[in-house]
Amino acid sequence: VQLQASGGGLVQAGGSLRLSCASSERTFASYAMGWFRQAPGKEREFVAACNWLGKYPNYADSVKGRFTISRDAADNTVYLQMNSLKPEDTAVYYCAANTAPYGSSSSEERYDFWGRGTLVTVSS
Repeated sequence: VQLQASGGGLVQAGGSLRLSCASSERTFASYAMGWFRQAPGKEREFVAACNWLGKYPNYADSVKGRFTISRDAADNTVYLQMNSLKPEDTAVYYCAANTAPYGSSSSEERYDFWGRGTLVTVSS
């Protein structure tokens, strides 16, 4: 499964961005999905996840109340709406697919396919 993440860019602190993760494969609709990020000099960390229906969202404490994960089955896309962005949100953001559809796991090991990542830079 190929995943294409997009929507990254440069934004001022307090601003918003919406990331997208799309796939042309029909099986994408049956996968649980997650977003992870890796800041410069740091390990990759969990951001958000949802099950195959876009339900039971799971968020890292650092983004709760600011980020929202959702998915649109019609266009085979998962979104990460990021509001009230902070400089510490600066990172490369990756989407990932978990072929087990029901979970919203925060564990990288649960994910089978990964996109290339999109860079988000938040200036202070």
